[in-house]
Amino acid sequence: MISNIVGVLLAAGHGKRFGSHKLLARLPNGTAIGVAAARNLIDTLPDCVAVLRPGEEILASLLAAEGLRIVVNPNADGGMGTSLACGVAAAEANGWLIALADMPAIQPATIQAVAEAIAAGAELAAPLFHGERGHPIGFARHFRAALTALDGDRGGRDILAQYSKELRLIEVEDPGVLVDIDREDDITAIAR
Repeated sequence: MISNIVGVLLAAGHGKRFGSHKLLARLPNGTAIGVAAARNLIDTLPDCVAVLRPGEEILASLLAAEGLRIVVNPNADGGMGTSLACGVAAAEANGWLIALADMPAIQPATIQAVAEAIAAGAELAAPLFHGERGHPIGFARHFRAALTALDGDRGGRDILAQYSKELRLIEVEDPGVLVDIDREDDITAIAR
């Protein structure tokens, strides 16, 4: 168990390309997309928050039942950066592991490896699958002020770009680190 690294599940997007409520849509095993992503995160990190947009009572109830603390981002329309800032601000920690609720195929072992890298002193950490950086992304406490000041839709990308030399890439055999669900067809791709 990794202590004092908090998982932050970003679940406040619109999912407009999906056509319906993406995070409540079911995977082939019957689990809602958002719940599957939450389970993978909380199976590794005992302290997790989920950032939702206002009015998401059903999703909030499902994620709370999995053990995540719910944080509502009143400025969710301001972009992913506002949700990331909201989640980090809600959780004092030595580091945060930022996960996306539309990426339910990331293996818990990958989440563990990224969290362990942050716990061991890495400033930034991310998985690498066949040469491509994926999710989740780990940030050390050093970045708290920068994370809580985020705005707009770029999330933590500018921080990663500015501090690229501090980024510890962890090679994994987990294609799920690159697979997000944007359209209904993407669910079928995960099932393969």
